[in-house]
Amino acid sequence: MLAACGAAQAADDAVVVTALRHPVSKSYDRMVAGMELFEQRRHLAPGAALRFKLLPRKRETAMEGVEVEIAANSVGIPLEVAPDRTFALERNDAALKEKAKVVPNRKAGTMTWRAEVRTPGLPPDARRLGDLRLECEVGMKAGLISDYPPSFFGWLDELLPQGPSYCHRAEPRYLFFAERPLFSVTLVDGARREVLSVDRLYAGASRDAKWKRGLRYCDCEALIDRAYFVPLGDASWPDGTLVLLEYM
Repeated sequence: MLAACGAAQAADDAVVVTALRHPVSKSYDRMVAGMELFEQRRHLAPGAALRFKLLPRKRETAMEGVEVEIAANSVGIPLEVAPDRTFALERNDAALKEKAKVVPNRKAGTMTWRAEVRTPGLPPDARRLGDLRLECEVGMKAGLISDYPPSFFGWLDELLPQGPSYCHRAEPRYLFFAERPLFSVTLVDGARREVLSVDRLYAGASRDAKWKRGLRYCDCEALIDRAYFVPLGDASWPDGTLVLLEYM
């Protein structure tokens, strides 16, 4: 479907995004590799679908009217962005051959990206741990994590050279973002219940008294009050564990 519409519309639609100087972009082939990993690992979230989500990196970033396309020399495939700023990808052989980019109409450094895996039927303020595990694996495979300087928060630099195996650590520092500012996050598996420590909220800012100095380098800058970690690699918490989000 994308290949068909892309051939007809490439000349007009490609200009909207690619004419922007220094746009945000991600590798299409890496994102396709993330999609393939999702299919291989979907037992973590058997009822879920994969989408990709655009998020503001700067507080002043305007997210209304974001447009996205797959762009290469002879390929310009516009993608449909939902009101929640998520979109789906399909495999396109021509785009893969030409090492295409996935490009929104926003400048580099203004937005960040995440994989989004959601099992339907969950309570409104709940996530599922298996979904988050798969989000992390796909995000790492797809190269969605933005660059950080080595000193930022003293630990985020360890994340960059890692692949999906990073998500299997007991305490990986992979940031998830809630829809609104967080008060607490609680893991629930049957009768077992654990409120996560403040060190796992707000991008771990409580670990570093100088966190504000490096905040501008983090893709959590505009969302630090929504950013949290979960113990993805702790096998004592099964994939069906609920991650309950309590908002401010």
